[in-house]
Amino acid sequence: MPLVGHTGLFTCHVCKFSRSGLPVAVVRCSRPMGAAGSGAGRGTYRKGYELHGIEKIPEGPGLIVYYHGAIPVDYGYFISDLYIQTGRLCYSAVDRFFAKLPVHSGRNESIEILKKGNLLGVSPGGGREAFFSDENYNLLWGNRKGFAQVAIDAKVPIIPLFTQNIREGYRMLGKIGFFRWFYERSRLLLIPGYGGFPVKLRTYIGDPIPYDPNITATELVEKTKIAIETLRDRHQKLPGSILRALLERFDKHQKED
Repeated sequence: MPLVGHTGLFTCHVCKFSRSGLPVAVVRCSRPMGAAGSGAGRGTYRKGYELHGIEKIPEGPGLIVYYHGAIPVDYGYFISDLYIQTGRLCYSAVDRFFAKLPVHSGRNESIEILKKGNLLGVSPGGGREAFFSDENYNLLWGNRKGFAQVAIDAKVPIIPLFTQNIREGYRMLGKIGFFRWFYERSRLLLIPGYGGFPVKLRTYIGDPIPYDPNITATELVEKTKIAIETLRDRHQKLPGSILRALLERFDKHQKED
């Protein structure tokens, strides 16, 4: 049986997966329209949130792969807007830390979720990317390729996603050596940070990477990295700047996709 809890915006059904390169818990979020609207409203008010490219998400199943900010509020806003604009819900894979949740395991369950026509969101960087990436928005995926193998086995496209300025809204003190040492040995999500700045957030959805029966998981990982880095380089000024991201709230014109 899945574990059911509340995030404040959604009811979450959590299903845990094995430690094989794919983050190990999947959350299906579902809640009435009013709650999703509340989440989207907070995103628009606090972060001037915009979502670009939603038409690129196929009607069928797909694996959404995104860059993990220090606090991924953008992903919550994306899920809210996705539901408001399309009526679709999205399962979400979370970091290995949540393997401690007392729920059932089974990697095949993620494949079944996709085969049933659902969307599944995952950030291969997980906690490591959240804590130790910086204003240059480097992807920190290590050797993780389980998500790519799931996409291949489920025969679904990968949909890249990147949010402009997500690293400026919240910052972590991951550059301090002790915190990296502590995380690598404990895997506890206890790295201090700061932020909550009302910076401009724009989420961009890239062109789907179609299912290819002849591609390997390693090759698919590289294609996905390139797709997200292309979105980053197109839409994010590097290195990021908190001040610039704040000033972008006053930009009256929506950016092109």
